[in-house]
Amino acid sequence: MADGVKRGVQEGPARVLQVLGGTQLGGAESRVMDLYRHMDREKVQFDFCVHSSGPGFYDGEIARLGGRIYHIPRFRVANWTAYRRAWKDFFREHPGYLAVHGHMTSTASIYLPVAKAAGVPLTIAHARSAGVDPGPKGWMTRFLRRNLAERADLCLTCSRLAGEAVFGKAPCEAGRVRTIPNAIDAASFAFRADWREEKRRQLRIAPEEFVVGHVGRFGHMKNHAFLLEVFARLRKRIPRARLLLVGTGGLMEETRQRAAQLGVERAVIFAGSQAAVAEYYMAMDFFVFPSIFEGLPGSVIEAQAAGLRCLVSDSVTPEVLITPLSGSMSLEAGAEEWADYVAEKREYDRRDMTEAVRGAGFDVQDQVEVLEQIYLCSRTEGTWEKRK
Repeated sequence: MADGVKRGVQEGPARVLQVLGGTQLGGAESRVMDLYRHMDREKVQFDFCVHSSGPGFYDGEIARLGGRIYHIPRFRVANWTAYRRAWKDFFREHPGYLAVHGHMTSTASIYLPVAKAAGVPLTIAHARSAGVDPGPKGWMTRFLRRNLAERADLCLTCSRLAGEAVFGKAPCEAGRVRTIPNAIDAASFAFRADWREEKRRQLRIAPEEFVVGHVGRFGHMKNHAFLLEVFARLRKRIPRARLLLVGTGGLMEETRQRAAQLGVERAVIFAGSQAAVAEYYMAMDFFVFPSIFEGLPGSVIEAQAAGLRCLVSDSVTPEVLITPLSGSMSLEAGAEEWADYVAEKREYDRRDMTEAVRGAGFDVQDQVEVLEQIYLCSRTEGTWEKRK
């Protein structure tokens, strides 16, 4: 095993294993792919280990970029022993990784120590969410994360709230958790009037219609039910308003039914998951994001880069509010007050906000350089001492 690790350190680019739930369109997946596209792949190459059996949206692109995709059984509590054994088998069969970067923190306390025991110099736990789903699944996630900060060499987070939620306040206050913003390719989201006109034509949105937009998975945390309540009230103020929802997820059908109950179903566009999401931001006039919890949502950064005015739940970390066009409000204020805000703020000058995003440290190239330094430290030194 030691010889296998040594050979991996000396030959070719440093290979880093990214651990995710899957390779579908999603927040963490999109952020990792943004980094992968801009990484110097002669120095650092990514492989992916995912907790899904089927093909993913990014599989073809990963292969073109030189990455390999492996599959591990999904953790279901009852298969705890088998899950750990699967990881031990994986690292025995695939030695030589310089780092394992775990974005799936719910089980990172299991697979990161296994990686370390197998000789991986650097193990990373990366917090990307500031909450958990309700019920038994959330309870188990909290239990598994209870000592994660002690079981990883390096703890990364996308925001202060996410870091405290996943690793606890003590490690954060002790400086053992490092913040890496959820960076985007800012230039690719710069406002383009021609894209706006074409996408609105495709979606059959009239020039005079006011479009409220949202990008995110249909799940508990995104709070689509509240968003529909806001939109229903907004329609009383702006009869020609439309709601554009980009994404898929388990609560999508429930959201459709609720739109029908509120009598706004004909005004709601369910666009599904979209790779070319920048074009959909162009079609919007206002971005509303009423999440119950988040880490640091990349979609809000993307919307601001596209020059959109944004209203975001104050449950989301304020670190996400990086342009003068963004504001926050408590969910307790109620749908009526949210609708009032959107109606009152709907008139503004839309402009290119690329430089504002870059200046706030959210451009992908800045974070690529940071991560290359982190990964290549373990390559140069051949080891990584746990940060105290």
